[in-house]
Order: sequence, then structure tokens, then C-alpha cells
Amino acid sequence: MEETAESSKLWIGAAGLMAAFGAGRGRRCAVSGLTALAVAQLVSNGVGKQLGDRSRPPKEWIEHDEVDDRPDSSSFPSGHTAAGVAFTAAVAPTWPVAAALCSVPAALLALERVQSGAHYPTDVAAGAVIGLGSAWLTRRAPRLLPPRLTAALSGP
Repeated sequence: MEETAESSKLWIGAAGLMAAFGAGRGRRCAVSGLTALAVAQLVSNGVGKQLGDRSRPPKEWIEHDEVDDRPDSSSFPSGHTAAGVAFTAAVAPTWPVAAALCSVPAALLALERVQSGAHYPTDVAAGAVIGLGSAWLTRRAPRLLPPRLTAALSGP
């Protein structure tokens, strides 16, 4: 699961499927999902890991060989979880069925991050909060802009 989520491949693939088979709604979902994902990655990996600077769980806690494959970056927060939750939550208001399908790999990925020893549960919880916040911001951003700017951005 982790390999598919690396570099957001899983979510880019989901966005491609939505855009290809979902007509206008699918394209809107793909754009909002990928935008929320980008915001979540920026916040979690660009800001959160720099401020968090938390070491990964101790190797003694992990009962399998994957412990040596963990990243060297800060454990806090989980960028994988932030990306999955952001994408899924951004898609949900427009296409609930697609979001329900996306929620399964997003949840499995979050669980896998703890099980593999890459993150503490609180890292994953923080990633989920960042993902939800990113989706909220992505969906609300056009309404937060002044009407003149929104009109100018949407064109003639």
C-alpha cells in the first residue's frame, strides 16, 4: 500500500479515473482533490515536519523487517495520511460514492503507517487533521476571496 501512495501516485491515479469517467463532476473532483492534496503536502511535509522534528518510533517496538525501510524525515505529522484524507474529503461533497471508495485505501494507508513503525498514532491523527483542514480550505477558498477577484479569476 505504501508504495502505491508514494509520491501521491494512488491519488493521482484516482483523480485520472474520476476525470476520465466522471464527466464534469469527475473533473471537478479531480481538481479539488489534487488541490487539497497539494495543500496538505505543503503543510505536513513543508511546514509540519520542519516544526515537529520528532524521531520515528523505536525499532524495538516493531516486530518485522520493514523497520529498516523507514524514512529519515521527522515522524510528525504523517504526510501520507494528510494527502489521503485531503483528497478524499475534498471529493466527498461533490461525489460521495467516489469519496467512499477513496476512504478505504486512505484508512488502510493510515493504519499501515502505524503498523509499519513509520509513525506514532498521534502523527497519523495530526495528518488526518491537516488533510481535513486542507480539504476545507480548498473547497472554501473561492468563497473567501473578494467577489471582484473571484470574477477576474473566472474570466469573461
